[in-house]
Amino acid sequence: MPTAIVPGIYDDTLADRHMNTSTADAQQMVKFLARTEGLFVGVSSGAAVATAVRVAQELEEGVVVTVLPDSGFKYLSEEFWDE
Repeated sequence: MPTAIVPGIYDDTLADRHMNTSTADAQQMVKFLARTEGLFVGVSSGAAVATAVRVAQELEEGVVVTVLPDSGFKYLSEEFWDE
C-alpha cells in the first residue's frame, strides 16, 4: 500500500512476488471482514486479505494462507468506517 510503513527488518529480496493493494481496497476489506466475518482487523490486515483473495482467484487449485498483522482498535477514528 502506498501508505504502508515498512519496518526496518523487512527484506524485500526474500519475497517471491510483490503485489500492490490500494489503501481504499484495504479499507473496504476491513469493513467487509468486520461486517460479514466478525473480524475486527486493521488496514494492514485488510490489505493482506484483499491481496490473498486476488492470489486465490489466479489459482486453479491450492490453498492461500495469510497473516492478519494488526487489530482495528487504532483505526476506530478513521473516516472510512462512516462510508
